[in-house]
Amino acid sequence: MPQPAGQANAVPDQTLRGTLGRADYEHYREIPFTLPPGVTRLTIEFSYGGKAQHSVIDLGLADPQRFRGWSGGTRDRMTLSAEDATPGYLPGPLPAGEWHLILGAPNIREGATAPFEARIYIDRAPTVTSFADAPINAAPGWYRGDLHMHSGNSDGKCLSQKGEKVPCPVYRTVEAAAKRGLDFIALTDHNTTAHYDALRALQGAFDRLLLIPGREVTTFFGHSNVFGPTAFLDFRMTAPSYAQAAKWMDEVKREGGIVSLNHAGAPSGEICMGCGWRVEDLPAGAVQAIEVVNGGTMAETKSAESPLQGLALWQKLLNAGQRVTAIGGSDNHNADLPFDQPGAIGTPTTVVFMRALTVQGFIDGVRAGRAFVDVYGVKGRFLDISATNGEAKAVMGGALRVRPGERVRLAAEVRGASGGTIQLVVDGEADPVFRRDIQRDGAIALTNWIADSGRHWVRADVRDAAGRLILVGNPIYIEVGK
Repeated sequence: MPQPAGQANAVPDQTLRGTLGRADYEHYREIPFTLPPGVTRLTIEFSYGGKAQHSVIDLGLADPQRFRGWSGGTRDRMTLSAEDATPGYLPGPLPAGEWHLILGAPNIREGATAPFEARIYIDRAPTVTSFADAPINAAPGWYRGDLHMHSGNSDGKCLSQKGEKVPCPVYRTVEAAAKRGLDFIALTDHNTTAHYDALRALQGAFDRLLLIPGREVTTFFGHSNVFGPTAFLDFRMTAPSYAQAAKWMDEVKREGGIVSLNHAGAPSGEICMGCGWRVEDLPAGAVQAIEVVNGGTMAETKSAESPLQGLALWQKLLNAGQRVTAIGGSDNHNADLPFDQPGAIGTPTTVVFMRALTVQGFIDGVRAGRAFVDVYGVKGRFLDISATNGEAKAVMGGALRVRPGERVRLAAEVRGASGGTIQLVVDGEADPVFRRDIQRDGAIALTNWIADSGRHWVRADVRDAAGRLILVGNPIYIEVGK
């Protein structure tokens, strides 16, 4: 996989160098370069000297057929793909042939020169995309976000100035997420890639909120969110078979992204066309996550545990030996919805441990199972579990290998749930023996579990004093062998 363009350790595919002088003052120069066939993203970094003498170079770009944009002296980096482009530049196909970097010289003094360098990076295959040029936060930690929401690019609505329901512009959803105090979101409009260009334009202004490329692949046989890639995925399935789903699922895998099944227990047919998941023959690794709590379903059923949620399918796959991460999403279709209502942005919230607040950090965290669902999106609530056998230890999302008859010490770290209870779920069964009251924030010793044989998974649910499910944890996988 090619390195993300613009990183310090990336090597340019081409480098253009030259010098402007007084003869170029108030003139334009076109610097040619060639793109080969099959380029999926073009990124250019530009730098120049002579600034101490007040030299200024403006920047623009043209492809073999048309003008692609102008940023003057305001940018030193641009990126273009079929789906999105740096503001001031046009997204669209990247034709092979001779392109031109357009340099304008509004000021170069007599006797001054302005040496320049343009570093050109090309991607030849779709990859995970980031709209941010640097980590939103470089520190490792637990970050909170919403992974399912819609704008006016599909069926999201909000109120206009006159109070009319209109297709909701992307910025309204992003503003609401920032107001909710989230660290990341994925806007997941149905099948389209049209929202990506707006997200790239907004990312610079929302520099505390990671905007993850997402979409809801919407078929007649179920809905799935895809996180990371931005290239078109052909969603046009005509039968509920994995052979058809694999055409786009495998593409996501090749591009380094994540597939997550949405509201898998929902009905289908005329009640909710295509909403429930009907593709039965999913092999291991086909999906990496399942939306176990959907905010829209919570609003309809008044429950995070309705059979219409994704919990049953998730645990079925876990029992079949698959390692699939539970996440949640609001499925918000109205950015104006008050935050205390189910289906509002951030209700539920997915909390993910990331090595840095980046798209790749998110993908790695979800793949590793380092995530839990905060059903009501209450900041400060926290859940993690651990399993220890002698010197060996695993945390939520990890695996622990033990011998038959050995003891496994299970413990949890819980915050924001005093007065509630924590329940261990072992292989899908919630035995009351593994339930503990939560007296205060901090560590809780749960049980010493005796390993028997075979393969097991253990996770935790947290309930408040009223018995409502408030936190859903991901498993630790325990492998018992000789």
